[in-house]
Amino acid sequence: MTSVNDLRSSFVDYFARNGHEAVASSPLVPRNDPTLMFVNSGMVQFKNVFTGVEKRDYTRATTAQKSVRAGGKHNDLDNVGFTARHHTFFEMLGNFSFGDYFKEQAIEYAWALLTKEWELPKEKLSVTVYQDDDEAHELWKKIAGLSDDKIVRLGAKSNFWQMADTGPCGPNSEIFYDHGDKYWGGPPGSPEEDGDRFVEIWNLVFMQFEQMADGSRVRLPKPSVDTGMGLERVAAVMQGTNNNYEIDLFKRLIASTMQQVGFNGDPTTPSLRVIADHLRSMSFLIAEGVLPSNEGRGYVLRRIMRRAMRHATLLGAQEPVIHRIVPTLVHEMGQAYPELVRGESMIEETIRLEERRFLKTLSRGLQLLDDATVGLNEGDMLEGVTAFKLYDTYGFPLDLTQDALRTRGINVDLTGFEDAMARQRAEARKSWAGSGETGEDKVWFAIADKVGPTEFLGYETEFAEGAVTALLKNGAEVASLAAGEEGFVVLNQTPFYGESGGQVGDTGKLKAEGIAVTVLDTQKFHGVFAHKVQVTEGALKVGQALELMVDHDRRSSIRSNHSATHLLHEALRIVLGDHVAQKGSMVSPDRLRFDFVHTKPVTEQEMVEVEDIANAIILQNTPVETRLMGVEEAKESGARALFGEKYGEEVRVVAMGEPTGNGLGWSVELCGGTHVRRTGDIGLVSIVAESAVGAGVRRIEALTGKAARHRGNTNVAIVNSAAGLLRSGSHEVLDRIGALQENLKKIERELTDARKKLALGGGSGSGATAAADEAVNGVTYVGRTVEGIAAKDVKGLVDTEKKRIGSGVVTVVLKGDDGKGTVAVGVTDDLTARYAAGDLIKLATAALGGQGGGGRPDMAQGGGPDGSKSAEAIAAVRSAL
Repeated sequence: MTSVNDLRSSFVDYFARNGHEAVASSPLVPRNDPTLMFVNSGMVQFKNVFTGVEKRDYTRATTAQKSVRAGGKHNDLDNVGFTARHHTFFEMLGNFSFGDYFKEQAIEYAWALLTKEWELPKEKLSVTVYQDDDEAHELWKKIAGLSDDKIVRLGAKSNFWQMADTGPCGPNSEIFYDHGDKYWGGPPGSPEEDGDRFVEIWNLVFMQFEQMADGSRVRLPKPSVDTGMGLERVAAVMQGTNNNYEIDLFKRLIASTMQQVGFNGDPTTPSLRVIADHLRSMSFLIAEGVLPSNEGRGYVLRRIMRRAMRHATLLGAQEPVIHRIVPTLVHEMGQAYPELVRGESMIEETIRLEERRFLKTLSRGLQLLDDATVGLNEGDMLEGVTAFKLYDTYGFPLDLTQDALRTRGINVDLTGFEDAMARQRAEARKSWAGSGETGEDKVWFAIADKVGPTEFLGYETEFAEGAVTALLKNGAEVASLAAGEEGFVVLNQTPFYGESGGQVGDTGKLKAEGIAVTVLDTQKFHGVFAHKVQVTEGALKVGQALELMVDHDRRSSIRSNHSATHLLHEALRIVLGDHVAQKGSMVSPDRLRFDFVHTKPVTEQEMVEVEDIANAIILQNTPVETRLMGVEEAKESGARALFGEKYGEEVRVVAMGEPTGNGLGWSVELCGGTHVRRTGDIGLVSIVAESAVGAGVRRIEALTGKAARHRGNTNVAIVNSAAGLLRSGSHEVLDRIGALQENLKKIERELTDARKKLALGGGSGSGATAAADEAVNGVTYVGRTVEGIAAKDVKGLVDTEKKRIGSGVVTVVLKGDDGKGTVAVGVTDDLTARYAAGDLIKLATAALGGQGGGGRPDMAQGGGPDGSKSAEAIAAVRSAL
């Protein structure tokens, strides 16, 4: 029971047996503390519980918390690999009491676990207490039987804990293990305390007071407990070593590194330890969606990755190798942290891509660095402008320059580096100002330059905390937004997705004590996420920390619709052909719209086939995998680029469905949007419309999930209602409607024939003028005025009369119910050489107050606004004859 995995499980199980809630590790990117770059202790996820802001349904908890210290004030990066206990990634075991038990119970639990459960020798253990904490001193004597010389009193610097300048605070008690006199060092508080003999393995914090702004301390009504035990440190103790890099986990990672690099030297070589440590940090961060970049958390990740890669080259690696060690890490830690298993492929691809890019940079950069430092000796300094040129022109990071020169004792002029960086940014602003962008965009560019890009957390979470970095109202920066005002909020980090790639922006809520804000939309400008808001309570100010909550139901619907567009895209290609390419899309919470290249309408049968294929992939319920790849490499692997997207060197590749060949998935696309975790989460996709949007471009609209189901239910209800009206089964509805339509057509034909006969029959009841055939200039002429028939039947009446008279000219005028007139003129074939119906119709329409009219030489039709002038129209044709 001494392996890392056994100890982790043993610790959590022990406290779970003693009434503690076993709580999963929180993500490394803090959701509830915008002041932290990464979670660095077990209590971070409980911060709001300790301060009383948040209530949970348990008062005791235990965790194994993953932690990173590699940026900001908690930065151990430079020491990693060269000391026995420094790490960028580590695990913190902890037990917590939220106003439940206090010092006595905490000490009893700790002592029993160490000496009874884990059977550590009591004589090897000693403790420290705060100098004024007599209670803790006496409890250690009573519970553990420790003598006074094993209980060391120390001052506030070592043994008094504070969360911040104000708020919960209290004394703490640290437990030390004595590795023996074969190691140099003295007990805590002695001049030799920094040695390796006495090692702290557990810290018990007693939150006893509240620190007030005036410097006073008030006793908390419900004191609490927060403890932290370094898993790597206690594993070293349990495995009989004082070096964390000699525990089972690191031995396996180092052995795998040696095998992949082809290194046969000393396994304690610092470079091996750097790689083993940094592999954990980079893998866990990538698994959470952090990707290497030149800003924020992504920059810290890139710094860790490139430091490990630099050490791989020092071991002799000349090609990407670190990504090959990932399976060993997943095997060792995947059971405790399943996010490693889920993200294994993305972790490997991201590391491999960064390795390839780094190796291209490294050889040239080192040569340039050697040239630039010729003549420099230990204690000298490299000019900042030279370091910046290496960074800006050749992509050689400042961190790598410092690391490469450290072994020679040469420093870098950081002030000169920052000055060169500032000049480069100023030139970029001047260049941008003349690019023709709008004034509003200029404001956002200035904000981006001032506060930097927003950290997007929304791939992994819909809830977080963030700090306000800028506020805008009416296109200008302001210091605050009051209740009732609308404007834009910029945060240092956010889970809200900014509209891009066809996906609409998120909505939701921002809040703090006395402050309530509604997020109406989220946009993105120059890497800055702009939250369009309305303040509903309190006043929002720059620097304010806020809870950020994305509208979950709306985001879920958007995710389903976005993932469905990918499946429909691939299904369309299968059914219609490889020419299908996306030309645009719109992904909203209520529906999706997808435009694609195709030269003719999609038939009903083709749409059914597309729908069936997409739904078959949904039913596979396979994980939706996201990887980071180079854009060209991604395209070469078969990933499809989406219309309208701008891609950088690195792209997110989204794969869905079981691969049909050796590819990454059934559907593989470059996409920066949010997606479901499994295809089954889409539920159902239903195409509701297909139309043309331009030459050679078609559009389909579709629904997913609940909306698709509701539409299906509505359609079923309509069919059932129709079946009830038709007094038939639902399966007979179409046949019954078809029969009714045929019957209706028959009746309409009969009614039309009857009206024609009635119209031609004359008489006062016929609605027609009875007129005898006339002989005009030797030609038989028939002129009639009719009512009560459809305009489309006027020509039919003319044809009937032409057949009756055999030779002649016929004019029929319909007086419509709306007062307008419709007229048709027919000429039998034997007279078309003398009279053209098209010429005669113009005379008739003119008489009705109209213009023009036209048709064939034997038949023409027109009309006018005044049907009462039908006699005049008939007379006009007669006169022409």
